[in-house]
Amino acid sequence: MARAAAHLKEIMSKNQYRIAVVGATTLLGKEVGDEIAESPLATATTLLLDTEEASGVLEAVGDEAAFIQQLEPGALENVDVAIFTDSAMLREHGRTARQLGAAVVDATGGAETISPSVVRSPLVGDAAPLNLETSAVRTAHPAATMLALVLAGAVKAAPVRLAAATVLQPASENGRAALDELQQQTVNLLSFQSVPREEFDAQAAFNLLPGFGEAARNPLEATAERITADLRTLAGGRLPQPMLQLVQAPVFHGFAVSLFLELEKPVTLAQLSAALQSEHVEVVGDDADPPSNLSAAGLSQILLRIQPVAEEPATRFTLWMAADNLKLAARTAVACALELTRLRPLGKVQ
Repeated sequence: MARAAAHLKEIMSKNQYRIAVVGATTLLGKEVGDEIAESPLATATTLLLDTEEASGVLEAVGDEAAFIQQLEPGALENVDVAIFTDSAMLREHGRTARQLGAAVVDATGGAETISPSVVRSPLVGDAAPLNLETSAVRTAHPAATMLALVLAGAVKAAPVRLAAATVLQPASENGRAALDELQQQTVNLLSFQSVPREEFDAQAAFNLLPGFGEAARNPLEATAERITADLRTLAGGRLPQPMLQLVQAPVFHGFAVSLFLELEKPVTLAQLSAALQSEHVEVVGDDADPPSNLSAAGLSQILLRIQPVAEEPATRFTLWMAADNLKLAARTAVACALELTRLRPLGKVQ
């Protein structure tokens, strides 16, 4: 009886969710912390977890300051949701987090490392609700989210007969090591020195690449397959599956996508723009600068410009869009965490 009373007291004393950001010093981890501070989870207790070397460092979470704690099994106790932003940490501690009762959000973009989990992007409407037994989700690739949001808007104007997309990927999508290598390649080339190739196994600076060398740590082919698979899952048979070409761009941050659409009936530019404009997509007119990875930096929305191929009303349109890859990935991860908290009573770790 005394033990039951003590357990009840412990539960009642918790009136906030506990959210852990695992890999808090990664590029994505920092964005996730900021996104939590701007979301309905801002009232939660946020734990920043990382390696022993990073522990003790003071980081900002929105307007608040928090110390990074060392990631060890005990640090994941009494956590409601753990958002993993580092693949190595997910492999080592993901199952432990679930065994301790935490729901897991895999935002690493790597291969399946905890099973079972479902691909999720709550920003895309009409997603099926999570099962009450769901304890792990994997966030959809940011490019898949971009394409799903735009295609979902386009079909509101008219059925889509054909879609083809060229996705330009930034270095930061593969983490800090790829970002540093692109920077070092740029510096070395300007000083006529050989370039490091550990990440890309190719010259990524001042270059556009449809593929990397055989020793690349994150092959473009694998990423393209993930985007295609994630988009198919998000579409759920409701949206067309576009032909996809992934290209590595010599930029540090931000996705850009060129999308061609052929509709089954003619529509005006105004009709298509109205269908595509949403909370997550901002249509940019000709009176403003075109979307770019620079103009999208720090924004939660996807910036989009639409051009008809022929006189209006038309059936063919070219679309140019840009988004902050880290911001979009962080927003998706936090939205997944919010969904998972709704599956459990406040503060109770199941």
